[in-house]
Amino acid sequence: MDNIEFVLPSEIEKKSFEIITKELEAMGKVIPDEQAPITKRVIHTSADFEYADTMCYSKNAVNSAKNLIKNGAHIVTDTNMAMAGINKKRLSVYGGQVHCFMSDEDVADEAKKRGVTRACVSMERAAALGENVIFVIGNAPTALISLYEMMEKGIYTPKFVVGVPVGFVNVVAAKELFLQSEVPYIINRGRKGGSNIAAAIVNALVYSI
Repeated sequence: MDNIEFVLPSEIEKKSFEIITKELEAMGKVIPDEQAPITKRVIHTSADFEYADTMCYSKNAVNSAKNLIKNGAHIVTDTNMAMAGINKKRLSVYGGQVHCFMSDEDVADEAKKRGVTRACVSMERAAALGENVIFVIGNAPTALISLYEMMEKGIYTPKFVVGVPVGFVNVVAAKELFLQSEVPYIINRGRKGGSNIAAAIVNALVYSI
């Protein structure tokens, strides 16, 4: 017990971010001020400092995303876990709502009939919400691929993409599609990511408005 530090529950998160800041400084990692709250919250969620090197932001990405949120953007996720992790109360202050169509019975039925993934059909449903949508992908690279295909066909162009699917099959390639696109993005390059990372990014954006 000698190594256990007593920290008040209300101070744990603050203490954690202080540790993250000090360790980044010790590593010589410099994160732009605009991006720091997002990248640090991702590190806080994962305890993985590699994100300091792999998180990628398009030009003015953070301000673009925050402006969308302030204007009541819909948030569409590819997992119920990510949806559950997003602070919906804070988001609702700006009129925003969070959606996940992955578990909808009609989505599953249509995906089966067409021989595509539920993520693919979910992205098509999300596109029907209109233009003011932030896509938050933490699990399914096929969601990113579907969005890109809609762009290529001139059907729909997302306003903003958070692309952090985790895994091995098509994950890296799906992220690279958007890294080379004109769509504003926050993307973690490589295999790492996940629903918890996706939710952390959205929360960091909302908390920093």
